[in-house]
Amino acid sequence: MLLVGSHDTQVLEYNRTAIAALQGEAELIVIPRATHLFEEPGTLEQVAEIARDWLALRLPNRGSVGASAALPNPGPGVVA
Repeated sequence: MLLVGSHDTQVLEYNRTAIAALQGEAELIVIPRATHLFEEPGTLEQVAEIARDWLALRLPNRGSVGASAALPNPGPGVVA
């Protein structure tokens, strides 16, 4: 999945080229009225929700979304 803002025209074109070259599952999602860093009000939240939903459909069920227990233990000395 590639997420890009509709006003980020250069990156949008790069991503369209990349999607066309990829084999297998690939999806380009264009966020309306967004620029490169999704700084416009509400756009970053929209990106986060889309990414969450996309991952939830593709990852094995490991409990509820957002539950820290669903994440593997990174090991000693690693701060998550």
